[in-house]
Amino acid sequence: MPSLLLIAAWMALVLIGAVLTSQRWPERKELSRKIVHIGTGPVVLLAWWLQIPAMLAVPTALLATLIALINHRWRLLPGVEDVQRFSYGTVAYGLAISLLLIMFWPDHAAVVCSGVLVMAFGDGLAGLMGRAVPSASWSLWGQRKSVVGTLTMALVSLIVLSSLAALTAQPVAWITLVSISLLATALEQLSGWGLDNLSVPIGVALCWRWLT
Repeated sequence: MPSLLLIAAWMALVLIGAVLTSQRWPERKELSRKIVHIGTGPVVLLAWWLQIPAMLAVPTALLATLIALINHRWRLLPGVEDVQRFSYGTVAYGLAISLLLIMFWPDHAAVVCSGVLVMAFGDGLAGLMGRAVPSASWSLWGQRKSVVGTLTMALVSLIVLSSLAALTAQPVAWITLVSISLLATALEQLSGWGLDNLSVPIGVALCWRWLT
């Protein structure tokens, strides 16, 4: 129970930060959503460190996904869904985490972390940098992509996976790390309706499990 309270406290801080950001900078509608997006990622590291069993982790993730679905429909916490386009991103994100926990937790916790952390930090920072730094851009499935955002996704993904390999003391070849990072970047390009929040974590995790 204390472990779950610690995780709940972390998520409460993330949500409070998102709401306060939405109120302070209402014109920056993506910022609050990205705070939730990035802040959710470290939860899997906390759960791994605290040795949360699957019988607690999976129902908690499914409940969080249900809450995200309800919020997507009725906007009870508008800061979490404050996005300028139609997107199932938050629901897809929760579903991806739930599926990874069902498939790999806790015996292969690093696999879960690979997918979730690449999505949290790689995609989250790519969205922020792509908007903050002007660069050449293009549109795929109605979503704007930029050179800076794409490079950020690739570089941060590589850093996350390299750090995970070091953390777990796994001898992962650089070509493997680069290949998975490029796959994550390619999947992030196909982000219509926010479904990259599902495809990137699942794709990265499966490749991490297969290649390492």
